[in-house]
Amino acid sequence: MSGTESCDVSPVVRKSRLNVLPSHPYAENPDGAVNPGRFPPWLHRKLPSSTDLAKTDGVINKHRLHTVCEEAKCPNRWECWSHNTATFLVMGRECTRACGFCDIATSKTPPPLDPEEPQRVADSVRELGLKHAVITMVARDDLPDGGAQHLVDIVAQVRAYCPQSTVELLVSDLGGSEEAWLTVLNSKPEVFNHNIETVRSLTPRVRHRATYDRTLQLLAFAGSHRILPKMLVKSGIMVGLGETEEEVFDTIRDLKEAGCNTITIGQYLQPNRRKLLVKAFVTPEQFERYASFGKSIGVQNMYCGPFVRSSYNAGLFL
Repeated sequence: MSGTESCDVSPVVRKSRLNVLPSHPYAENPDGAVNPGRFPPWLHRKLPSSTDLAKTDGVINKHRLHTVCEEAKCPNRWECWSHNTATFLVMGRECTRACGFCDIATSKTPPPLDPEEPQRVADSVRELGLKHAVITMVARDDLPDGGAQHLVDIVAQVRAYCPQSTVELLVSDLGGSEEAWLTVLNSKPEVFNHNIETVRSLTPRVRHRATYDRTLQLLAFAGSHRILPKMLVKSGIMVGLGETEEEVFDTIRDLKEAGCNTITIGQYLQPNRRKLLVKAFVTPEQFERYASFGKSIGVQNMYCGPFVRSSYNAGLFL
């Protein structure tokens, strides 16, 4: 290159998938406070102020635990931690699956299970004074039982150290093993939770390895193998991924027929630019229609709203 030739040294601007947000009614009002490219007003809220946030953070760090609140960038973390509640993510912070919506790190060979983890979870539940402990897991397809026995060990320690606490297990499909499913159910959780995540047509794009029908099979199995007669069978759906209203109605109906008596529905939010785009901001009125439909066909608990997540305010149903 000769000295007279110009050289473009401006930075390469890559197309960002993160900032392409769908339109909503408020974005079309040029005088409105929420302009195009911003979240609609129902996805804005004030952060709570409480010293309990620091307490929860301290206990989690002290016991070297992971939470899905942090790993999945949950928008409710500030609120839940301010109320001394957290959802424990066990079996490490690396998942053997790479779902299109989830921000948890992926590895085909995650570290081995920590035999001290059950005790550390129990100690945290006790120190936080939790009335309801939610325990979820990364998928561990590298383990013969998918991690079922480790979950049982954790529940046993929580029962031993915190007998007044109720337990909710939010599990993977454990590789489709009925033996593993039964192992987990024998730990007698008050709530058995397995998310279907999305409608049937979008499942291959949204989930990795898990299937729509296997989820229904697992939920039906849980409902027919209750050890605790009052155990709730729960599942959750994300919306805003391109599904239609009728498809969501079909999924609610499928979950009801599978024996699910508690359903959560919340807005999907893209956790980073490598994940699936948000296709629509679902209005609070639409969430009310989903709740009304579920109630109309006999679902016992419908918990629907923009900020609802599968473990958000989980103890309210008990």
